[in-house]
Amino acid sequence: MGDTVQQFFAVKAKIAAVEQEARRAAGAVTLVAVSKTFDAADIQPVIEAGQRVFGENRVQEAQGKWPDLKQAFADIELHLIGPLQSNKAKEAVALFDVIETVDRDKIAAELAKEISRQGRAPKLYVQVNTGSEPQKAGIEPRDAVGFVARCRDVHGLAIEGLMCIPPADENPGPHFALLEKLGHEAGVAKLSMGMSGDYETAIAFGATSVRVGSAIFGSR
Repeated sequence: MGDTVQQFFAVKAKIAAVEQEARRAAGAVTLVAVSKTFDAADIQPVIEAGQRVFGENRVQEAQGKWPDLKQAFADIELHLIGPLQSNKAKEAVALFDVIETVDRDKIAAELAKEISRQGRAPKLYVQVNTGSEPQKAGIEPRDAVGFVARCRDVHGLAIEGLMCIPPADENPGPHFALLEKLGHEAGVAKLSMGMSGDYETAIAFGATSVRVGSAIFGSR
């Protein structure tokens, strides 16, 4: 068994252990295996080991490797977890099953147009910039609940969850707690939070999915 597959099983076991510690139901947390920068040959052993949910950062990179994999493994769920430019909305709606990075009205309007045009409706999350970092995508926390309402009422989009990426140099706990609070206020069921270095903390704070790349695939 290759290192990647062993690491995948180790992450799955750790998630199960933390679910139990946090008194979460077994299987409450979905593992999104972040496969950005890895090619199909690196990804396929993890699919064959049973993983079906994957995350990619860039629409163009995903287009180069996922159509064939999705054809071979029909039950794969592909998440876009990187920033989405409005001119890529058409491609994103065609390829991804979940788009986690809705963060402004222009994107919401483009997604609504493409969902209507293509008759394909990926699940949608709003990205919240919990650290108010100027260089990072995401809606400001104070605007998040209103933006979710606008997505629903103005753009006709079904928003399923919220997503965040805490600042790298801060304790992630308060950011996860903030996202959980905003999720409750916005009336969404799903929270995408936690990555390789902090997913155990995220699970304790109520994450319903964690985005883990390097702990499975190794450093890029």
